[in-house]
Amino acid sequence: MTTVAEQQVDAATLRRSLIGGSIGVLVHWYEWAIYAYLASTIAVVFFPEKDATAGLLATFGVFAVSFALRPIGAFVFGHLGDRIGRKTTLTVVILMMSGATFILGLLPSYGTIGLLAPILLIVCRLVQGLAAGGEFGSAAAYMAEYSPRRHRGFGVSWIEVGSLMGFLLASLTVVALNAFVTDDQIHSWGWRIPFLITGVLGVIGFYIRQRLEDTPEFQELEEKDKAQGSPVKEVLRRHPRQLLQAAGMQILMNVTFYVVLVYLLSFQESELGYTAGDAATFSTVASIVAMILVPLVGALSDRVGRKPVMITGGVLLLVLAIPAFLLMRNGTYMSGMLATCLLAALLTLSLGVHASAAAELFPTRARQSGLSISYSLTAAIFVGTVPYVLTWLIAATGNTLMPAFYLMGAAVLGLLALATMPETRGADLSRVEGTR
Repeated sequence: MTTVAEQQVDAATLRRSLIGGSIGVLVHWYEWAIYAYLASTIAVVFFPEKDATAGLLATFGVFAVSFALRPIGAFVFGHLGDRIGRKTTLTVVILMMSGATFILGLLPSYGTIGLLAPILLIVCRLVQGLAAGGEFGSAAAYMAEYSPRRHRGFGVSWIEVGSLMGFLLASLTVVALNAFVTDDQIHSWGWRIPFLITGVLGVIGFYIRQRLEDTPEFQELEEKDKAQGSPVKEVLRRHPRQLLQAAGMQILMNVTFYVVLVYLLSFQESELGYTAGDAATFSTVASIVAMILVPLVGALSDRVGRKPVMITGGVLLLVLAIPAFLLMRNGTYMSGMLATCLLAALLTLSLGVHASAAAELFPTRARQSGLSISYSLTAAIFVGTVPYVLTWLIAATGNTLMPAFYLMGAAVLGLLALATMPETRGADLSRVEGTR
């Protein structure tokens, strides 16, 4: 069975919608990955403390502060997306993200303008955080509403293919930077290049998203004059259970995502003694592995259900997190590569499914708000602090297994949320009311 909305979508429009939804996620995660990958360099440029750890903590502190505005962006863009359409928010957030990142690449250093340099850095990161709060909800709602019901898991999984492509592009950029530019040149001017590239990506993404049409689901809602009221209030008052369930899924996915694809690079270099080039190579290969597996996992969830796939991922993470980090601590190139790829493979079991499952929990008139709030609140509370907290914990305890314990905690929270959820595979999005 297909809905009226599904029957209106031809193959070309579906492809365009998947590309349009993915491009902004690519830009977003490219920028966030670049900031994390160049954390040690940014610490020197903007926070020239005598203590290298203090400078790195300050850099990760700015990373965490930018997450504080994500929930605000989620409320703002979630409300707008459910009231005036997904396309509008998709277009605005990509301009904000790419523009702020481009400006960051032009900022003078601490040595040039003093304290004003880190202040301007914080301003750029806050703008990026505000826009990031609206990106996932906009893109996930858009792609879920365009994807055919029987293949929704596969279709929506491409949002995360976009995120992984962003990480892959970022890691390849760092590898190229280390290969062709000396350390002194990177600290002087080379660090700016990856951020300036975002300007080009943003222009391309804006062009693609400007040509999109709003989803048939939302157009149908508008025709019935139901895109009214306050979507955020509806989520908080009528669907708190679904909001908590979605948040639990996002904790499992988000924490694993950040530890594996963001934090590991600096962790492997600063704590385990791998070279910057080796750590970047591990991240590159892990991104490729995950990029291949994510759509396969999404397709698998269309056949066996969302819950079995994510529960399997949570259980395996709980069992294998410590062995993976023990393997990584061996310090050899092969052990580092195998451990990173193993963690990336475990990540895909939640990464390939969470967006479609969360979208299927909320009704159309509040879907973007529910997606944005659950994603951004968990990111702000549990994820933005990951690099900072783990850097501090390892420094305080001397235990380099702290990231494994953090992953295990996320797995427990995710499994608890999944245990309370209904199976949503094949849900008719135009009839979902979130009253379970």
